[in-house]
Amino acid sequence: MSAAPLAALAAALGVLAAWDALGAVEGLARSGAAGALLAPLVRARRAGVAPSMAERRRLATVAALVLLAGGWLVAGPLAGCALATGGPWALRVLVHRRRARYRAELERAAPSVARAVADALAAGHAISRALAEAARSVDGAAAVELDALGRRIVLGQPLDEALAALQARACSRAYDTLAVAILLQRDAGGDLVALLRELARAREAADRCADDARAATAQARFTGVVVGVLPAGAAALAELASPGALGSVLRSPLSLWLAAFALVLQLLGLLAIRRLGRVAA
Repeated sequence: MSAAPLAALAAALGVLAAWDALGAVEGLARSGAAGALLAPLVRARRAGVAPSMAERRRLATVAALVLLAGGWLVAGPLAGCALATGGPWALRVLVHRRRARYRAELERAAPSVARAVADALAAGHAISRALAEAARSVDGAAAVELDALGRRIVLGQPLDEALAALQARACSRAYDTLAVAILLQRDAGGDLVALLRELARAREAADRCADDARAATAQARFTGVVVGVLPAGAAALAELASPGALGSVLRSPLSLWLAAFALVLQLLGLLAIRRLGRVAA
């Protein structure tokens, strides 16, 4: 039997398998199983909550299976198994990035939080009530954190402990300054409304300066990344132009060591570019 009918049969079976897979995914979505499985990732982005150990194990298993299937389909079983070993690491990176985006959103909302608390204080509310009222004037991550702060105060937690919890979750100098201003006014008195509004203006000015710095260095950072990945692109083009060229080069132990050393240097260069181009607000 020739190879053409076998290839046609394999293609037809592949289409049927893909159709069945889509049906299974649709069934999971309707039953809510997929939503329940991915709920920890949603919470990490919307509430900054890290998944529990059991949730991490489930998500790591799913990530490993997805990478195994993708690598197997694209480059064979060995590549799939190699990619599957990176499932837990990929999960950690994904959770870290989603929580980092949550904290970045919270930090960007710091001027709005300070101004909302100042408005609530100006309306005649006490500081504990003003923090709860401010949650209605903001949205996103700031609303989540202020609402949790208000609930902690209502349940009887001291103000300094509640603010310390907010500082620990925000990991931002803006919220450290906000908490210190509130506690200082409680202990020593003063015009907290004017102070909070001044903090909001100063933070907005700092954010504008940071945005200007990122815009000024965007071209240089992009150029550095492009130069850093050019060798990998050249190697891929060489392999496409002459299949087996990379394999013939890497068969020599000296060439293999030199290529590995060059790869390490390229990675170090990319990390240095990322580090030097980071702008602290």
